[in-house]
Amino acid sequence: MVSATVGRAGVLGAVALSLLAVPARAATGTPETPVTAARQAATVPTTARQAAVAAARQAAAAARLAAATPAAAPRGPAAAALPAPNTAGLAAVLRSVVAQGAPGALARIDDHGRTHRVTRGVADRVTGRAISTGDRFRIGSVTKTFTTVVLLQLVDEHRLALDAPVNRYLPGLLPDDRITVRHLLSHRSGLYDYSDDMFAASVSGFEAVRKKVFTYRQLVALSLKKPRTNAPGAAYAYSNTNFVVAGLLVEKLTGQPVRTAYRNRIVKPLKLTDTFYVHPDTAIPGRHTRGYLTPDRAGAPLVDATAQTVSWAQSAGAVISSARDLDVFYGALLRGRLLSPARLADMERFTKVNSTTAYGLGLRRRDLSCGVSVYGHTGAVQGYYTYAFGTKDGGRTLTAMANTSNNAKVLNTLAGALESAFCGK
Repeated sequence: MVSATVGRAGVLGAVALSLLAVPARAATGTPETPVTAARQAATVPTTARQAAVAAARQAAAAARLAAATPAAAPRGPAAAALPAPNTAGLAAVLRSVVAQGAPGALARIDDHGRTHRVTRGVADRVTGRAISTGDRFRIGSVTKTFTTVVLLQLVDEHRLALDAPVNRYLPGLLPDDRITVRHLLSHRSGLYDYSDDMFAASVSGFEAVRKKVFTYRQLVALSLKKPRTNAPGAAYAYSNTNFVVAGLLVEKLTGQPVRTAYRNRIVKPLKLTDTFYVHPDTAIPGRHTRGYLTPDRAGAPLVDATAQTVSWAQSAGAVISSARDLDVFYGALLRGRLLSPARLADMERFTKVNSTTAYGLGLRRRDLSCGVSVYGHTGAVQGYYTYAFGTKDGGRTLTAMANTSNNAKVLNTLAGALESAFCGK
C-alpha cells in the first residue's frame, strides 16, 4: 500500500548516505593557511582552558543558530523557480523500488514548512508491519557529513587546520606526511578502502564482521596493507578509510568519543530525537525499519541485517537516524546553522566525479535533469540505501530510504526520488 500525506513542519533539512566507491578522477584543491591549537596560552591551567574552549564553542554555536534562524525562510529567486514536488511521481519511484526487491521504501520532503510523506511496502517481513516515515534506520555514509561537521567546527575553533598534515595531530599514523585533513574529507588521500576486501562476497563478508568490534587503528592497519590508490591530492577515490581517520581526529582533538561529539555539537542543538550512535551495540533503539541484505546469488533469500555493530564503519557509517532528523540536519547545515560561512564554503568546494555528481568535504552535489543542483550524501550499509539531499538554501530537503542493499536496480531507481522531489517529475 502507498500512503502520501502532507503536513506542516517548523524545521527543514536533508541528508544522504553512501559507502559506494566512484572511479578516481583528477582533482585540485586550494590550500588554506594552517592554524593550530598551539595559539592557546600555555600558562592557562588545563581545566580552565577546557572550560574556556567549551564556553567559546557554545557561544559560537548559539550565535550561528541565532543568526541563521529567520522568522520565515526567505524563498528567493532560486526557491521561487523550483518546480513543486511531484508526490505521484515519488510514489511511482517507491513502487518500482519494491517491485525490484526492497521490502519497503519511504520518502519525506520538507518544503519551506510543508511536509510530504510517501511510503510503500513493509518495515518487517515477518510481522508485515507497514513502513513509516517515522521509522529509524541505519544511514550508512550519511554519517560522513556528521563527522565532517564536527571537524569543521573544530577548524572554526582554531583547533584544527584543514591543510595541515594528519600526522601533525596523529603522529606516525599515516605513511605520508603530505596527506592533509582536507584530503581525507574530500576522498583525495589515496588511502585504500579496506571495506572493498571485507565485502567482496556480500553475505559471508557481512556475517564475518556482523558482531565484530574493531578499533579505528585496526581498520587503518587493514588499509595500509594495500598500496595507495594515488598520490595525496592527485585524484578523487572514495574510501571509508578516510573517515575512520577522521573519527580518530575527532576523538584526539575533543578528548571525547565520537558519540559525545555528535550529541553535543549536532544532535542536542538541533533537537534530533531519532539520531543515535550506539556502536558497539547492535540494536536500533525504538521503532525502526528492519534492513535486508540481498545475497550475491540470484534467488537466494534476503538476509535480515538489522542487528550489527557496524564497527567496520564507525565514523564512516554507523549513525542511526530518521527521515525527519536527516531533513532537519541538512536543512540546518545548508542554511549555515552549524558552520561559519567560511567553513560551509570549504565544504561546498566541489571536485567533479562524473557528469552528474561532485564531491566537496563530506558532501555530495547532484546535478538533476531540470538544471537544479542538490546537496547532501548517499549511503549504503547492509540492509539500507539512503538518499538525503537539499537545495542550496536548505529550503527544500528530501530523505528517501529503501530497506535493502546489494541491489543495484533498487539503488539506481531510488535516485529517481530526487527528480520527483526537486524537478517535479
